[in-house]
Amino acid sequence: MIRVLLPQHLRTLARVSGEVTIEVHGPATQRSVLDALETSYPMLRGTIRDHVSRERRPFLRFFACAEDWSHEPPDAPLPTEVTSGKEPFLIIGAIAGG
Repeated sequence: MIRVLLPQHLRTLARVSGEVTIEVHGPATQRSVLDALETSYPMLRGTIRDHVSRERRPFLRFFACAEDWSHEPPDAPLPTEVTSGKEPFLIIGAIAGG
């Protein structure tokens, strides 16, 4: 099971509190985690990734083991700490402004 921590606005949309756990079949990658998340919580489709391009939405960032994975290839394997459930996969709202 993979632990996923969502930003507050997505937790509200998904009607969950705290982190969620999802089961990923096959290799645990950003793509497989997000696919499983959208399958379990269909109301999140299009909020994290674009409907057509499937690319990460602006102002959202992905973190694993305290490292920014936002620009990593979507099929790169996630760290063992995340796949084992020791560490969560974080989806964080980016801060913009000046």
